[in-house]
Amino acid sequence: MSSTPISDFIRTHYRHFNAAALVDAAEAYRKHLDGGGKMFITLAGAMSTAELGVSLAEMIRQDKVHGICCTGANLEEDIFNLVAHEHYVRIPHYRQLTPADEQQLLERHLNRVTDTCIPEEEAIRRLEGAVLDHWLKSDKAGRRMFPHEFFYEVLLSGALEQYYQIDPKDSWLLAAAKKKLPVFVPGWEDSTLGNIFASHVITGEIRNSTTMRGGIDYMIELANWYTELTGKHSLGFFQIGGGIAGDFPICVVPMLHQDLGRTGVPLWGYFCQISDSTTSYGSYSGAVPNEKITWGKLAEKTPKFVIESDATIVAPLIFAYVLGW
Repeated sequence: MSSTPISDFIRTHYRHFNAAALVDAAEAYRKHLDGGGKMFITLAGAMSTAELGVSLAEMIRQDKVHGICCTGANLEEDIFNLVAHEHYVRIPHYRQLTPADEQQLLERHLNRVTDTCIPEEEAIRRLEGAVLDHWLKSDKAGRRMFPHEFFYEVLLSGALEQYYQIDPKDSWLLAAAKKKLPVFVPGWEDSTLGNIFASHVITGEIRNSTTMRGGIDYMIELANWYTELTGKHSLGFFQIGGGIAGDFPICVVPMLHQDLGRTGVPLWGYFCQISDSTTSYGSYSGAVPNEKITWGKLAEKTPKFVIESDATIVAPLIFAYVLGW
């Protein structure tokens, strides 16, 4: 392993507990790639609003990431930050906010995500204005596309460039669009733009709700992509947070084996989860990796890591380690 400032610091100081797990997971990530493997990343929580794109975009550009599954919120919030960053309001004292304080934020059209407020007009409505035109054209033409494909189309058209307020190299979705990276977004309707799309269907402006391809389409696409890719490469699973972003894609392997009879398809070749979810009370997001063996998702000898910590701190460190920063 080459000597770099971040990797040297991590190897020197991160020796035990979650810190040691971070080093082990990062080294195994690099080993997996060096051995010809590919990596699949899942994004839950508010990683885009946490500006994970600063490191994730470079991971995509350098072929350290080969597919992504994310929530609809992470998909759109990367673009929100791209076009409205200067209008975001940070609230470092968010723990002391009263209900009255929160009401005032609502009246200012500021949508709070922990210590950061997303401005409705500059972020949400600006993206709605750009993507609605693509929705309407597809509806009229009878063309069906995935949510991320519409966003790719908008970004690559250059329609939003006049509004960019950060360095575009820090947008992970823009990097993914340029790479035509496979992206899967289960439950997209549980997002701001998903709600907006539904509202245009309700009003009749968009006549056909099937213009937007959904979760079953994504699962079929994932099954075919996974089968083809793992015919040549081992595919790892790097999970940030829990929820549908992680639960949806990891199920593809037992589906391929048990429901489709494709028993020759390999299981995931690496697994790491960064989470602060506990393993008690039936927490699926906090389930330890070994439990996934019983569901046919991971093998007995699959390299497995759990880092119980804050993903906004841990993920950039691992990405920096993998990138050799």
